Amino acid sequence: MASENRSGPVRTRRVDPGELKRQAAGGSRGAGTASQRRSAASGHGSGEPGKVAPRQRSSSAGRTAAGAGKACSQATRRKPARPAAPEVLYVDGIEVRLQRKKVKNLNLRIARDGDHVDASAPAWMSPADVADFVHRKHDWIQAQMERVSATPMAQASQASKDEVTQWRAVVQACVPALVAAWEPIMGVKAGQLAYRNMTSRWGSCNFRNGKLSFALDLAAKPEDLIESVVIHELTHLLEPSHNQRFQQLMASWDKEYRSKRKRLNHFPREFYG
Repeated sequence: MASENRSGPVRTRRVDPGELKRQAAGGSRGAGTASQRRSAASGHGSGEPGKVAPRQRSSSAGRTAAGAGKACSQATRRKPARPAAPEVLYVDGIEVRLQRKKVKNLNLRIARDGDHVDASAPAWMSPADVADFVHRKHDWIQAQMERVSATPMAQASQASKDEVTQWRAVVQACVPALVAAWEPIMGVKAGQLAYRNMTSRWGSCNFRNGKLSFALDLAAKPEDLIESVVIHELTHLLEPSHNQRFQQLMASWDKEYRSKRKRLNHFPREFYG
């Protein structure tokens, strides 16, 4: 006899995928909670019955490791060793200051005051080898030392403190008066005035704070050239670059500024820092 299906017709329902995800997530949370309850009941976890030990964050472990690595790096960091004092050799009346460096060959350089020779040599080269080379190049080295000694830079390095003080006094007497005279004409206001040694420029301007600096050796230059330098630096308060606008502004206040600049650059530098 055929059996009768008493359950009735099978009914189907469309399932939303999002609902399945939510059910799966809920199930995993429930499983986790049950696992924690089992751990608490068995005495594991926090050590107190009925309480679940809090889960530690992995990020804290990462921070601890990073901190330990940083501390280790600081502990193993070494300061660079200071270069050793140069060896001093005297070869045929020439003072040679020998410095050991990571170079392949012996290098010689005349000091900027022309007083001695700076030499750099590899570690394997003996002082006798250096002295022999200097001896063979004696005439050439002597000629170069005499040439450097005659330059304004070398002569200025021998200037006394009294001479430097006199130059500074002259510049400080001229420049502020010229600045005060030209500020209202140009409609600008300078900031701090400074005087220092300059090797290539006659002045400089800090456009942001208005600070103007002037070379000490302007003291030995004609007053009209000093005035031109003052106008030049004050113009930079209006135009920081040397573009066409700057040239036009300069020409409106100092029509002969180009020829004055040529005259000024023709003078030797009296002092170098």
